[in-house]
Parts: sequence; C-alpha cells; structure tokens
Amino acid sequence: MNVLSRLLLALAVIILTARAVGRAFRLIRQPAVMGEVVAGIMLGPSFLGWIAPGAMAFLLPASVVTQLEFIAQFGVILFIFLVGVELDTGLLRRQIGTATAVSLTGIVAPFALGIGAAWWLYPLLAPEHVSFVHFALFFGVSLSVTAFPVLARIITDRGLHGSYLGSIALTCAAMGDFAAWCILSFITGLVLAKPGGAFQTVLMTLLYILCMFVVMGPLARWFTRRVDRAGRMSRGSMAVACVAFLLSASLTEYIGIHALFGAFFLGVVIPHDSLLARELKVKIHDLVVVLFLPAFFAFTGLRLRVGLLSSVDDWLICGIIIILASAGKFGGVSLAAMLAGVGRRDAAALGILMNTRGLFELVVLNLGLDMGIISPRLFAMLVIMALVTTFATAPVLAALTRPTGKA
Repeated sequence: MNVLSRLLLALAVIILTARAVGRAFRLIRQPAVMGEVVAGIMLGPSFLGWIAPGAMAFLLPASVVTQLEFIAQFGVILFIFLVGVELDTGLLRRQIGTATAVSLTGIVAPFALGIGAAWWLYPLLAPEHVSFVHFALFFGVSLSVTAFPVLARIITDRGLHGSYLGSIALTCAAMGDFAAWCILSFITGLVLAKPGGAFQTVLMTLLYILCMFVVMGPLARWFTRRVDRAGRMSRGSMAVACVAFLLSASLTEYIGIHALFGAFFLGVVIPHDSLLARELKVKIHDLVVVLFLPAFFAFTGLRLRVGLLSSVDDWLICGIIIILASAGKFGGVSLAAMLAGVGRRDAAALGILMNTRGLFELVVLNLGLDMGIISPRLFAMLVIMALVTTFATAPVLAALTRPTGKA
C-alpha cells in the first residue's frame, strides 16, 4: 500500500474508533471529545503499540502520522472558526470587564503557584543545564494554559455555546490563551537568547487584533449585508469567506501565536445572526465534527506515552501538581468571577471550564521537552495533570449547571 492508501485507511479506523469510544463516553457523562483522545491513545504506542506493535506499525507508520497531522490541524482550525462565528459579540461587549478580569486572574493565579512550586521541583526534576528562571517561568505557564479547542467542544456538547456562560467562557479562554502564548513566546526568546523576537510577536499580535476589529469588522458587516440582501450565499461568497479564513489563520501562525486565533477572530467579526453565519454553520459544521475533529483529537492522543512514572514519590508529586493546577485555575477564576458580579454557581462553572486542559497543554509541554526545559519525568506528570483536569470538567460542570429544582 502506498502512503495515500494507508492514510485513508488510518483516517477511517480513527474515525470509527473515535465514534465508538465517544458513544461509550457519553454513557458515562463524559464529552465525546475525551473519547476521541482515548481512541488516539488506544491506537498509539501506549496500547496498540504495546499489545500489537506490528499492527500499529502497519496502520500508523511515520509517513502516515506526518500527513495525518496536517489534516487534524486544519480540522480544528476550521472548527474554531465556526466557534467564533457563533459567538454573540453584543453580549460580550456588555461583559468585557468581567471577561478581562477573569481571564487575567486565570493566568496570574496558576502562574504564581507554578513559580512558587518551582523552588521545590527544580532540584528534583529539572534537567541539569537549565537555569531556575527558565524552569520556573515555563512551569508557571504550563499550569496556566486552558485548552481552548477542548473547552469549545465541551461547551458545544453541553449545549452551552449560545448561552451567557458558554460565551464568556470562550472569551475568557481566548483572552487567557493569548496572554499565555505571549508569555510562552517571551520565554522561548529568553531560552534561545532572542528576547527581541518575543516583543515583536506581542506587538504584531496587538496590531493584528486592532486591524481585525477596526478594518475587518466593518468590511465583514458590509459583506454580510450584501449576502443578506441577495437572500442566499453564492459560491463566490463562500469562496470569499474561505479565503479570508485561510489568510487570517495563516497570518497569526506567521506572527507566532497560532493559526487557531486567526480563525477565531475572523469568525468573531462576522455577525453571528447574519445569513452568512447561518449558511457557514450549515455547510461546514457536520463535516468538521464528523470527519476532521476525531482525527485531530485522536492525533493528540497518539503522542501520549503511558508508564513514565516508576515510583510512589513520582505519583505523589504528580498528585500535588494536579492540586496546584486546579487550585490556581478553578480557585482564581471562580473568585475573580464572583468579585465581578457573576453568580456563585456560574462562577464555579466558569472556573471548572477554565480548568480544562488538553491540546494546548500538550503543545506547550512538547515545546518545553524539545527545548530541554523540562525532563521526561516532569513531562509525564504534566500530561497526566492535563488529562485529569480535562476529565474532571464534564461531571463537575454537569453538577454545577443542573437545575436546583427551586421555583
């Protein structure tokens, strides 16, 4: 079989496995997205590679995994574009103060806890050549990240994407992850002895966001009014929307923050109640959810390796890291939300949503491992932390959003 045949076969197996495991996870009140991640683990080196290495080598050789990554990345970027399209910016403008306060607290609180814990973890788990400053800054960022795509998928699965809670959670996550990526780019610049690059990234990102809302916003509203007057979205209009989506995502990837943000911000400037927005959701949503996203989340699972922790002390440290990460995100966000006037239950729900990790956490951790800032043992602990906090989101959120039964 050539590479294309194997790629198509692997994609079919991944989608079927993800759908089956996702259905099973729904029965235990977990979002389908976690089933898709587990499906990736099942098809990867931690399960299939362990019980049947020959089968994994045939199904997912290195050439296929490389091609699968591009398909998966494009799928999630397209999904985040749709999330932005569905966002009610009118509601968010009325709550921008709350979103800013909550998102900043959701970064600062876990980051501070991470810096403090680094004094303890540095002599135990840091590679020999890494300075304390680099290790502490990176560990702080690793506790501060929210998995924006996973959070968006959980909100969609729970039917909260059009609600106040879902809208403000997505806005807080977007703001918080933007700050986290800026901090991460600064740390990368420090490690690589190129701090000027980090400041350039921040400046270009701010200019990009300004242009999106000052220039692209009015253009998008003018374009959607044309589509509304025509009464239908033509192929030409669809082409314009797709080209704009690709260019915006490409620009933010070039800037150095992530293509996801370019897709999201373009979706945000498109009026959510326009004919263009409705047609985009109808034409794209099902294909993305059924075909592309299982491949994306399964691919993230393929990169995980289980069994890197070998002692009771390792598992104890891992448990403490989970507690610190949850206390910083959940505690900090919930407190900030309540101080901003959000109800107690909604504040707690927002805190647990922001405690969701996953894809972005894995991206950050792999970067730290590649640069030699964290050791393989700490990498394993932080991956487990990401999985535990993400698995905890759905059941805790279900309890917090369940009707109380009061009249």
